[in-house]
Amino acid sequence: MLIAGFPAGAWGTNCYLVAPAAGEECVIIDPGHQAAPGVEEALKKHRLKPVAVVLTHGHIDHVASVVPVCGAHGVPAWIHPADRYMMSDPEKALGRSIGMPLMGELTVGEPDDVEELTDGARLELAGLEFSVAHAPGHTKGSVTFRMPETADVPQVFFSGDLLFAGSIGRTDLPGGDMAEILDSLARVCLPLDDSTVVLSGHGPQTTIGQERATNPYLRQVAAGQGADTGPAPRRGM
Repeated sequence: MLIAGFPAGAWGTNCYLVAPAAGEECVIIDPGHQAAPGVEEALKKHRLKPVAVVLTHGHIDHVASVVPVCGAHGVPAWIHPADRYMMSDPEKALGRSIGMPLMGELTVGEPDDVEELTDGARLELAGLEFSVAHAPGHTKGSVTFRMPETADVPQVFFSGDLLFAGSIGRTDLPGGDMAEILDSLARVCLPLDDSTVVLSGHGPQTTIGQERATNPYLRQVAAGQGADTGPAPRRGM
């Protein structure tokens, strides 16, 4: 399996291209702010053909390049319905008034083809399987994507802004909720094998085992405790 990832834009949001191998079809995950040039570079480098864009949530730092990327390749974007409005109205998602400056060069809106994600769905795209888990807390429509373990590759978990190396997503924006994100961590992350590779929306790669041992929020929910670690750090949006 081929996974090509890079941090993009003002918020350093990780964008991923996933394919069975070089020269084949691929799925693009979270093409955010200023991600389009990096996407095109990775497509060319690995000779990939995109078939879909899938989104972990609707914040502008994860979806800002959806329209140009989908438009350039004629592919659909998949997003949870609770976050779909954010593609066209990012200010509302950030608690700002419509018309206030928001990175003025951005062109917001939906691509021509939008598909909606549901909890428990299994997407078969580019010869790959992605299991979808609804994981609210950072936003109401946050989801994660899990790929099954194979003989050569451990299970891969695209966590979006649910789980980071050493931390979790912020909960102080509209739709954020600390109790919900802790519940999502317990329900979605804790059952995963320690060997599961975590590719998050911001920051470095980690594993569930590493986070189970060191992440204060995952340790907290594993111990069955309430929200007493304080507010989540402001990484990304």
